[in-house]
Amino acid sequence: MPTERTAPVAPSNDPADPHANDASPYGGGDPYADYRRTGEFAFTDLVDLADRRLGGGVVAANDEFFAQRENLLLRHDAVFDPEHFGHKGKIMDGWETRRRRGAGADEPFPAPDEHDWALVRLGAPGVIRGIVVDTAHFRGNYPQRVSVQATAVEGSPSPEDLLADDVKWDEIVPVSPVLGHAANAFEVTTGRRYTHIRLCQHPDGGIARLRVHGEVVPDPEWLGLLGTFDLLAAVNGGTYEDASDKFYSSPTQIILPGTSQKMDDGWENRRRRVRGTNDWVRFRLVAQGEIRAIEIDTAYLKGNSAGWIALSGRDGESGEWFEILPKTRLQPDTLHRFKLPTAAVATHVRLDAFPDGGVARMRLHGELTEAGAAQLKERHDELNG
Repeated sequence: MPTERTAPVAPSNDPADPHANDASPYGGGDPYADYRRTGEFAFTDLVDLADRRLGGGVVAANDEFFAQRENLLLRHDAVFDPEHFGHKGKIMDGWETRRRRGAGADEPFPAPDEHDWALVRLGAPGVIRGIVVDTAHFRGNYPQRVSVQATAVEGSPSPEDLLADDVKWDEIVPVSPVLGHAANAFEVTTGRRYTHIRLCQHPDGGIARLRVHGEVVPDPEWLGLLGTFDLLAAVNGGTYEDASDKFYSSPTQIILPGTSQKMDDGWENRRRRVRGTNDWVRFRLVAQGEIRAIEIDTAYLKGNSAGWIALSGRDGESGEWFEILPKTRLQPDTLHRFKLPTAAVATHVRLDAFPDGGVARMRLHGELTEAGAAQLKERHDELNG
């Protein structure tokens, strides 16, 4: 999300003033200078389940006349060029539908229940903890209200499959007013595992970006078939818990798929100045597992990679920390591979960076223990209802 420059603002739900949530027209200069947000939410530290890097996608929309639905999941902040117009009108960096009309001259406005929608496949199914509907640069053409529904349909369903009458959708964000040119955040408390969501704008308008933050809940049968896999990967259910510093970029990126593509596509902390201290980040594995091999990648971190790292493990929430990998020198912009002489059984790991610096990716290759596999299956079944 863009730099937040103002205090949180609550959207108005006053029907007597339908323009209360508008932003001022663009007046030149920094287009984000008057960007707003609706609150501070801890859930934004969680992985974005709809991230394209995890396999997320906008599979269908009923209308995308002015701007394509795929823009919703772009990773960069929405861009605004006041001079950019096309054959259909102003070019906007987001998903924008045409203006809805009513039945005729005597009823020019759409019916109260009419709305536009987009279907989003989560790249990693999981429990949704919060949603951000970002209307950046949509100042007077944002939707008056939004709502979100979610469902769990396994496999690779088509849009027609998802829209079938027998598919049950849970309302996870009721019809709610939103601010124009703002990050509109909504907490979700259903506590179930979902695979797809439906984003609705009432009655029409534009949304720049969508973020679906939560906890990945993988399919235990699939992981069992794989045998050895990355116990820490976000797509497999690994989770970032805490870090000493996340000044430049989120530690969650360490456990995303693929190779880092640029310097900020990983975890980088600020420069540490206090001798005798170091930076660290802590993760929870998908479940109890046996770690057999480790990869630490410093791709694109050339003058700011961690000088040395060490990896510790813990078995259980209150277990004692033990050494998995001793303090080891790292090279910049390099993939490092370490074979463990004995498998390390753990549920949590802590990566220490000495004294500071960045790490692009970390992989912990191994397999679930019998207890870990049983725990994962129990959680999967419980969250699937």
